[in-house]
Amino acid sequence: MSQTRAVIISKSLELPHERRPDMAARTALNGCPWHDVKEMLREVGLRPTRQRMALGWILFAKGDRHLTAEMLYEEATRAKVPVSLATVYNTLHQFTDVGLLRQVAVDGSKSYFDTNASDHHHFFVEGEDELVDIPETGVMLDRAPEAPEGYEVARVDVIVRLRRKEPTA
Repeated sequence: MSQTRAVIISKSLELPHERRPDMAARTALNGCPWHDVKEMLREVGLRPTRQRMALGWILFAKGDRHLTAEMLYEEATRAKVPVSLATVYNTLHQFTDVGLLRQVAVDGSKSYFDTNASDHHHFFVEGEDELVDIPETGVMLDRAPEAPEGYEVARVDVIVRLRRKEPTA
């Protein structure tokens, strides 16, 4: 194994196609973040409560990014949004369940939520706890493993772990 990276391949479940939000519709929003979040929530069948609206606005107003629940909670606190960490977790999982977010499990104790819910892979920068999208052409899988009887492969997630090289003398 290389000293600069290790590759982890894992399967994770994806929403059935009929429950995933129309990504073309998501990109054709009208530009008003508050209105756009309300429409996104209604499209996927979630009631636009004040807390969902506020957290959705914080999540989606800055474009594609990767956040942990704790990072979103800190941003909400700085924005004076009155929510508990439990509410942040619940909202992130609700958004993930309806396809607005994609959960990326980096290890057993840390998950990131990606506002880019399309199929793509990630670099994880160890020591900096940063998750970065890998360009679409950056990963090529020759073949996926055979699924056990009664199952099908829903998605393959690749996380390439990086660390900074030690300076050479």
